[in-house]
Amino acid sequence: MKFTRLRLSGFKSFVEPTELFIEPGLTAIVGPNGCGKSNLFDALRWVMGETRPTSIRGAEMDDVIFGGSAGRPSRNTAEVTLFIDNQDRSATGPYNEYDAIEVSRRIEREAGSVYRINGRDVRQRDVQIFFADASSGAGSTAFVRQGQIGTLISQKPLSRRAILEEAAGIGGLHQRRHEAELRLRAAETNMGRLDDVIREIEGQLQSLKRQARQAARYRNLSGLIRKAEAVAFYLRWSAAEIQARTAKEALETAIAQVEGATQAAATAATAQAKAAEVLPPLRHVEAEKSAALQRLIHERDALDAEEARAREAAQRMRQRIAQAEQDIARERNLDQDAKTALGTLAEERTGLEGIDAQAGDELETANTAAATAAERLAEVERTLDRLTTELADWSAKKSSLERSHNVATALAQTSAEQLARANTNLEDAMAGIAAAPDVRAAEAEVDTARNIAEAAQTALVTARNSLEQAEAQEAAARTPMEEAERKANQLGAEAKALADLLRPRGQDLWPPLVDAVHVQPGFEKAFAAALGDDLQAPLDEAAPRHWRDLGPLPSSVTLPDGANPLNLYVQAPPALNRLLTLTGVVSPDQGATLQPALYPGQRLVSTEGDLWRWDGYAESSESESPAAIRLAQKNRLTVLEQELAAAKEVRAERFAAYSAARDAVVSARDAARAAEQESREAQKALIAAQGAATAAARAAAERASRLANLEAEVRRLTEARDGAEESARQAAESRAALGDGVALNEALTAARNETADARASNAEARASLENLKQQAAARASRLAAIAEDSGRWQKRIEYAAQQIAELDRRLTEMAGELETLDAIPASVAEKRNALLDAITAAEAARAEAADARAHAENTLAEADRLARTAEAALSTAREERARDEALAESATARIEELKTRIRDELDAAPEELPERAELKEGEDLPALDVADKRVEKLKQEREQLGGVNLRAEEEAAEHEQRHASLTADRADLEGAIERLRRGIQSLNREGRERLRESFEKVNANFQTLFTKLFQGGEAKLTFTESEDPLEAGLEIYARPPGKRLQALSLLSGGEQALTAMSLIFAVFLVNPAPVCVLDEVDAPLDDANVDRFCNLLDEMTKLTATRFLVITHHALTMSRMNRLFGVTMAERGVSQLVSVTLQEAEQVIAAE
Repeated sequence: MKFTRLRLSGFKSFVEPTELFIEPGLTAIVGPNGCGKSNLFDALRWVMGETRPTSIRGAEMDDVIFGGSAGRPSRNTAEVTLFIDNQDRSATGPYNEYDAIEVSRRIEREAGSVYRINGRDVRQRDVQIFFADASSGAGSTAFVRQGQIGTLISQKPLSRRAILEEAAGIGGLHQRRHEAELRLRAAETNMGRLDDVIREIEGQLQSLKRQARQAARYRNLSGLIRKAEAVAFYLRWSAAEIQARTAKEALETAIAQVEGATQAAATAATAQAKAAEVLPPLRHVEAEKSAALQRLIHERDALDAEEARAREAAQRMRQRIAQAEQDIARERNLDQDAKTALGTLAEERTGLEGIDAQAGDELETANTAAATAAERLAEVERTLDRLTTELADWSAKKSSLERSHNVATALAQTSAEQLARANTNLEDAMAGIAAAPDVRAAEAEVDTARNIAEAAQTALVTARNSLEQAEAQEAAARTPMEEAERKANQLGAEAKALADLLRPRGQDLWPPLVDAVHVQPGFEKAFAAALGDDLQAPLDEAAPRHWRDLGPLPSSVTLPDGANPLNLYVQAPPALNRLLTLTGVVSPDQGATLQPALYPGQRLVSTEGDLWRWDGYAESSESESPAAIRLAQKNRLTVLEQELAAAKEVRAERFAAYSAARDAVVSARDAARAAEQESREAQKALIAAQGAATAAARAAAERASRLANLEAEVRRLTEARDGAEESARQAAESRAALGDGVALNEALTAARNETADARASNAEARASLENLKQQAAARASRLAAIAEDSGRWQKRIEYAAQQIAELDRRLTEMAGELETLDAIPASVAEKRNALLDAITAAEAARAEAADARAHAENTLAEADRLARTAEAALSTAREERARDEALAESATARIEELKTRIRDELDAAPEELPERAELKEGEDLPALDVADKRVEKLKQEREQLGGVNLRAEEEAAEHEQRHASLTADRADLEGAIERLRRGIQSLNREGRERLRESFEKVNANFQTLFTKLFQGGEAKLTFTESEDPLEAGLEIYARPPGKRLQALSLLSGGEQALTAMSLIFAVFLVNPAPVCVLDEVDAPLDDANVDRFCNLLDEMTKLTATRFLVITHHALTMSRMNRLFGVTMAERGVSQLVSVTLQEAEQVIAAE
């Protein structure tokens, strides 16, 4: 197959339909970062069935749909189509008949993906297997994305095995094996469930057969219970009728008593009403007298309250008058204080105004003195600044020279100490080289470990071959064993089914005669014809119909000539001796001829089931009777038991052979595991030895490098020490030439003293000036405060005069009110005396009315007592009547209840009970409790049977039919499981062989490509961790020119990348993929390695038909391509694919 075209529409940034032509050779895809080049790579993997959004740089699968840009709306669908040329007919499955194949994947937002091959809908798994069979697919190593080279380098050996599996072309085989394993697990699960169902049905069959026998007993007991219940109901019905008549008579007596009590209660109620009519007017009169008395008492209380209020008001008024007099005195005192304060403030204002007139001259003199002091201070400060600068310059030069001298001295000392330590380290390093481990000895240990590993590998291969042979022998022994097991199970199932079928059903009390008879094979129909339905009769004489043993007949009764007695072919109980002796067995054509010669009781039968009786009755064998069928089944059961015993012996023999083969497999597997463990340990030892050798070589290189570094360090420190000593000498000379600076310090001290004096004089003058200014401001502030205080005190005098006038007016008003309040108590005393006389008269009238009301209440109470007595008698009579009515109703309801129960439980009327109970006229009836106990006893016997299934026989037949069907299904399922196991074993063998073959080819190609790419050196692949290729890991060892053989992880970055590319391309040589995508794999390479990489690509295009798509930014790689495509993003967020020249590509790279 050849991939020719890739079409995108709405996929990520390719919103418009875009086609990428995949042509033979090398095709480069170039463009600035972020323009969408890798989206083409993602589209190719997506159409091949990629299921993980993160693998195509998305959070969810809907992220592959164009999400919109500043100038374009988002899309709801995306579609990618891959066009394949299949003219060489290398496709797999049903698509190999087409010259051209189109594989498309379309996704709709929030609706999932749809896959099509040549326009027909297919499953995702179908697409994945299609590409896996073509050594391609979404996870193929032919798609090398950014960083994947590093992933391959850092992968564990087990993960690297995938590249070999792809080379072997077993990706589709893995898919098929996984599907087969899933189907096998599902089939085994179904087998377990089916076994559970079969066991459950067998248990249900046993239960149903027991239930059928219980059903017969249940029916017999139910009949006896119905008869006993009829007797009990008849007794209850008779007792209920007697109880109803008695209750009716008692009710009539109670009604007469209620009528008498009603008349007496009416007379008492009339007297009570008359007494009650007199009482309300008397109570009204008493209430009026009491109300008049209460009104007078309220008026007396009101007068007392009025007198108390007047006295309290007079007391409060006297207190207010005293307070007003105190307020007048206080206001007069405040008026006097205000006048005194105004005089004091006027005197203070006059004194301050005089001081202000004298302070003007003093302020002018202080201003002049302050200006003179400031000029002198400025002059001496300028002199001090000049001298200070000169001294600072001298001090800075001195400090710099001293610091340089100290630094140089310290550096010389430090360099000397470091030089001493460096000499010591150099001596130690030279001594360590002699004591270091020998690299050649480590390499010798590697060779020894490699020989041991190869020997362990050979032993492992031998053990695996033995295991395969043992497994083949086990598989060969399993089929005969399973056939014997299946045959034994079938015979056992048939024998069990016949035994269950022949087991008595519902006749445990009286088993039929047919179960006690054994008939020779071939004579079943003859025996059944002789007995007919009599075979179902039991031998128990207690049964309603049964066989009795009457002893043998006289020997004088004989059968006609040519007829053999039936007892010669039948083993039966003695009760059948007479019948078997009188029955002859003849051929069908003799029966009619010999029938006239039969004596009474004799009969003739044929083996086909014909019957000729002595009285002229004859019956042909047109249909087989159930008895004949049952007898044939018994004989068949006997034969089956014999065959089953033989089958079990064969099964035991074959199982022993299979067990021996299985034990051999276990032993071989243990040996293989032991050999594998030894090989794994040998590989570990080899890896450890190689690691030790590599570590020794690395340590030797490090020691040599450290020795060279130490020698250079000694030379550097010697030069540093000498230079520091020279710098210290020069700094000491410059310091001596600078002088001591004593004169400069003395001049600076004098300037500082003069400056201090000038600053003190200036501060004193400024302080005097400020003091005068502050005093003038304080006087001005005080004069303003005096003016404000004078105004306030004047207002206070005016306010005091107003308050005194107001208080005098209020004092006059309060004196008048006090005189009025003092007159109120005398007026109240006169009114109280008149009111007390009226209260005395009202109390006498109220007492007289209360006596009249009490007399009337006593009369009413007596009438109430007599009425209650009459009502109680009437209530008692009514209760008696109600009780008798309830008893009568209860008796009637009891009769109705019994009638309903009899109808519901016995489906009969009460008059039919004697007939149902089979009672005779005049027969003595049992007591009711005796009848109930009999019913209860019979019900207990029925209850002891437990739950009875009356449909047990029909359900048993249905379960037997289902059991037979499930048994057949189980046999089919066993065959399917065995086929799946053989299929998985076949896939494993095929995968293992193809993987070993692929390993040899890939290893050879890898060594060749590595040598060409590095122009020398060597490389190889090895299996690790297991000798089974399907479980082993893949380790890569390489030795670039001039270096030792070591693992891939120990090489430099560029060497690792080129080695990994050699391995990837070695796979192509074994099983070339239709297309290979390389996404910026040349990014970590320098120009020299890029040239090697391009040479390798040219070599691959010559050796394989693989078409290469290379996404790159490297100008050298572009120059080696057969064609260039550019991806641009002229419109932000929208990618376009264009064809470009090499010059245009170089401009794109330069623009970045």
